Amino acid sequence: MAAEERPDETGKSGPRSTGAQAFRDEELDRRRQELGAALAAKVPDERERGNARESGPATGYAQAFKLSSEFIAGIAVGAGLGWAIDRLAGSTPWGLVVFLLLGFCAGILNVLRSVGKVAEFGKGSGRSRED
Repeated sequence: MAAEERPDETGKSGPRSTGAQAFRDEELDRRRQELGAALAAKVPDERERGNARESGPATGYAQAFKLSSEFIAGIAVGAGLGWAIDRLAGSTPWGLVVFLLLGFCAGILNVLRSVGKVAEFGKGSGRSRED
């Protein structure tokens, strides 16, 4: 039979390394160790950035949940107030309709404020009425 091929320390089977192959293997091992050291030096930096990311601005899902809950809360509060006014005043559909529409508008206004598209009430654009 031919010479037996056994797996080496890398798990590959085949003929043993020759002189030139051994030099390439040593060079690859050296480069792999340098890369490992460079990666080990960068790992703490990435962990710090990850912690900063978690404590920073809200992620996309969190922002979407916040905006949708503000919108739904405005509608729910408007509908609840309208229903309560209808029960107390006896004006059956009109309080609910009016306050549901007001709640819808308030929900949209809250979302726009959260996104930063509308300034807070009373702060204006910085111009006075005398201009």
